[in-house]
Amino acid sequence: MVRFFPNPYDDYKPGAINVIDKDAISDQISEYVQNISKRLQATRKNVDGGLYVGVTGVSFMFLYLAKNSLLSANKSMYLEKSLEYLKPALEVSAGEKTSFLLGDAGTYALATVLYKELSSDNYTESLKMYKSLYPYYLNPKFMKSGGDEFFVGRSGYLAGALWISRELKTSVFTNEELYKICDLIVASGRDYSAKHKSPCPLMYHYYNTEYLGAAHGISFILQMLLTVPGYLKHNKSAAQDIKATVEFVATLQTAEGNWPCCMEEVGLTDHKLVHWCHGAPGTVYLMAKAYQTYKDKRYLEACIKAADFVWGKGLLRKGPGICHGVAGNGYVFLLLHRMTGDEKYLHRAKMFAEFLTDDEFIRDARLPDNPESLYEGTAGTVCFLADLLVPDKAEFPFQDVFSTYNF
Repeated sequence: MVRFFPNPYDDYKPGAINVIDKDAISDQISEYVQNISKRLQATRKNVDGGLYVGVTGVSFMFLYLAKNSLLSANKSMYLEKSLEYLKPALEVSAGEKTSFLLGDAGTYALATVLYKELSSDNYTESLKMYKSLYPYYLNPKFMKSGGDEFFVGRSGYLAGALWISRELKTSVFTNEELYKICDLIVASGRDYSAKHKSPCPLMYHYYNTEYLGAAHGISFILQMLLTVPGYLKHNKSAAQDIKATVEFVATLQTAEGNWPCCMEEVGLTDHKLVHWCHGAPGTVYLMAKAYQTYKDKRYLEACIKAADFVWGKGLLRKGPGICHGVAGNGYVFLLLHRMTGDEKYLHRAKMFAEFLTDDEFIRDARLPDNPESLYEGTAGTVCFLADLLVPDKAEFPFQDVFSTYNF
């Protein structure tokens, strides 16, 4: 089965001027938003799935639009809609309370930032709820299925904490509190690696699969360890193991630029998944953070190679979403544009956005299971399009590789 549409576009020609048709992009955003508002109601029955596929994710989309400088004319309406979609999730549980993407942790994080944006004192209660979850992650065995990954584990909680801190412009945890979680992640990775004789100092599993990508895998976990301010200096032995593991992950990039989905697939010649969740479009963020951290051009070269690969095979038939769709792959080019300033990547991002309106895509792309959601559906696509309007600030949700988080 062919998983992607052939790329019909010419690549960037040096010297060409990139023109982003802001009116066309804004119209595209408006159409998606109208459809989302019609098809996914802000009700309690749509809370399950949290930020990932529930109404909380649509609330995030509206907040994201409200904070976009080029869409400020509709800011108050977007904030109102964001609150409307968040309220059901504050009334009933989204699932696992400690899960950032699938449960209540993400709801509390979003509520904190949204209420602060609305100048409501309610943000302090939401922040209190987010912080109240902290002790759960200190239990070394708090999740037998694998408690370190992004969706439900410790690195997701760290991502939320850093995002709240950045949005509120103040630290919500002390460095020592964050370092305790980092130390547990490192200890967990060492323990698993030793027991399974892994080829690198740190290794992780999720339901007994050693994933390499961003969703449940080692690349997001390592990215968070690199991102928590000061951690590498705080724990020198951890820093050595982190660096060695990052280098190992870099060596797994295939000749064409992708990464295997999991350790079990290392050595196979054909890696079909070109998704943010599994493959180059998610692992590229670790390589970007590693380049910023270590200033080693091998990591930048890995990013460039990944982007070239995504340009060729990233127009996915699975739909428009950011987890395993065209918009998520388009974000790779916005990342590279911010890293390098090369206009080629802005052109590529623009072409991926254009393909979302192509007749072939509309006719033949698969309808996602949750077509209006943040990660599987069009709410995430809206975030990508909004970022195309302000490419110098573009970032994949909760995966900022540029902030230093020092306040």
